[in-house]
Amino acid sequence: MSHQAQPQEASEPETPHLAPKLNWSSQGTTPYEDYVQADVLTHLQHTLSDDPGEMVFLVTTQVMELWFTVIVHEWETAAKALREDRVPVAVAALKRSVRELEALNASWKPLGQLTPAQFNSYRSALGEGSGFQSAMYRRMEFLLGEKSSSMLVPHRGAPRVHAELEKALHEPSLYDEVLRLLARRGHAIPSSVVDRDVSLRYDPSPEVETVWADLYSGDEDAELARLGEALTDVAELVWRWRNDHLVATRRAMGSKTGTGGSAGVAWLEKRARKNVFPELWTARSHV
Repeated sequence: MSHQAQPQEASEPETPHLAPKLNWSSQGTTPYEDYVQADVLTHLQHTLSDDPGEMVFLVTTQVMELWFTVIVHEWETAAKALREDRVPVAVAALKRSVRELEALNASWKPLGQLTPAQFNSYRSALGEGSGFQSAMYRRMEFLLGEKSSSMLVPHRGAPRVHAELEKALHEPSLYDEVLRLLARRGHAIPSSVVDRDVSLRYDPSPEVETVWADLYSGDEDAELARLGEALTDVAELVWRWRNDHLVATRRAMGSKTGTGGSAGVAWLEKRARKNVFPELWTARSHV
């Protein structure tokens, strides 16, 4: 009796094909390494103490810096789109930044339950270092409208960084671009807001609050209402970031003076009480 031929299953390799191709880097690296620069990233950790917890602190802080960089990119993309009246592009960038802010905030998990003894075991390695000295975090704050020329002072010794921050200080914030868009669309944004000195911290305006209240009283699916909600999502996660920072610091060091001579918890408490894009919050009481 003849046997019916059985179809052969396509053989699958047990491992990916790892042999280098002729057109790969002459340096012997892989295309993945050339693109991601993983070897650079994984050799940036130079601990200064013998405590094993310092590596966690250092890597987590470096990860935060990378998220700061991505979020600044998204907000600058959104600001540019708003200048060009491309609201959907701006909203898309803001929504991406929401997911990135969630990942940034999750970075507190490895540090959020440090005891004072654990933190003290490598705190001296920081010396005069402080997160307030982060140039990329400062650019984030400037984009949120938290402008202050004094925050450029720690970076005077780094000309490129100082120049980038000075440029960001004198550029409209993300919220400035939003309010200018509202004015162009015929909403009653005062000229004192539109033409303000953008190098100064933004102060809330009753007229801006009224505009947002009117927008929220209308069609919830309208383009500008959806923009307002995307901004509110960002603002909420920034507030959560500040509060998580406050709680982690309070848990690790109490009310002692912060690294770099900052006021520590007292300063963070003050920051945590401030709302980003303030009229988006206060307008809700009038809808």
